[in-house]
Amino acid sequence: MGATNDSTFSHFILIGFSDRPDLERVLFAIILPAYLLTLLGNSTIILVSRLDPHLHTPMYFFLTHLSFLDLSFTSCSIPQLLYNLSGPDKTISYVGCVLQLVLFLGLGGVECLLLAVMAYDRFVAICKPLHYMVIMSPRLCVGLVSVAWSCGVANSLAMSPATLSLPRCGHRRVDHFLCEMPALIRMACVNTAVVEGIAFILAIGIVLSPLVFILVSYGYIVRAVLRISSAAGRQKAFNTCGSHLTVVSLFYGNIIYMYMQPGHSSSQDQGKFLTLFYNIVTPLLNPLIYTLRNKEVKGALRRLLLGSRETGKVRAGSRWTRGKLSW
Repeated sequence: MGATNDSTFSHFILIGFSDRPDLERVLFAIILPAYLLTLLGNSTIILVSRLDPHLHTPMYFFLTHLSFLDLSFTSCSIPQLLYNLSGPDKTISYVGCVLQLVLFLGLGGVECLLLAVMAYDRFVAICKPLHYMVIMSPRLCVGLVSVAWSCGVANSLAMSPATLSLPRCGHRRVDHFLCEMPALIRMACVNTAVVEGIAFILAIGIVLSPLVFILVSYGYIVRAVLRISSAAGRQKAFNTCGSHLTVVSLFYGNIIYMYMQPGHSSSQDQGKFLTLFYNIVTPLLNPLIYTLRNKEVKGALRRLLLGSRETGKVRAGSRWTRGKLSW
């Protein structure tokens, strides 16, 4: 009977922060401008990377995908959160809840793998600089991004039906501000050990394996940088990787805690704030990290804002603008 009732749900109730009305008003005042800045910052990164020929390189091709992921990741949950924070209505349609879950799992998986791809790009740039443009060909870059997207989608298609099929025995109150997998698992009125076990196994492939790859890549990078005799050369190499390493730390610090221990094992209130952090803070900071620490992006922004383009030969990106593929 519980399963039958579940299938007829027209909506869920997102509890979110409704037990703290004063906090809701504060969060709305903070999240709204942060969301608008996130849209502006990531859209700017995408436009600059596409419009400036100096940035037609593998690194900025991957960065464009990262910014698109951040835009999508944030937009699948924050508008609904702002709506629920602004008034007494805390509902979300069943279809809306399914879409949130599918997108959240899919986009999160893609971002984990994309960060690993970006680590490989930095590894080749530092450890094999003379062969960089040969190894990181347009075909390989498209292939790596395609694999990341395919695995993220596969993860979502595996976990979303498994989570949604759990009997909820008429429960429709989601103790979260979005339809996230751990919150939906907690609603189940049956033993969820099997689903949690599947989630843990998939998390090893989607979350932990890319992280291990990133750490190994940076181990080789650090060893290569320490062999550089010039202090200026070492500083330049560390600056090249600093932005990516900062983004990895922000993203993985939260997502590992959330998804390696789903269901009842994590604190619900702590989980809400951690989810809010990587939903709005991380996508907001990513454009700032890449622009403030990157002279190429700042130079591209300056050229676009001033309406002047250099007509000289583009050194790093020449093959990408004149080659088989142009992004």
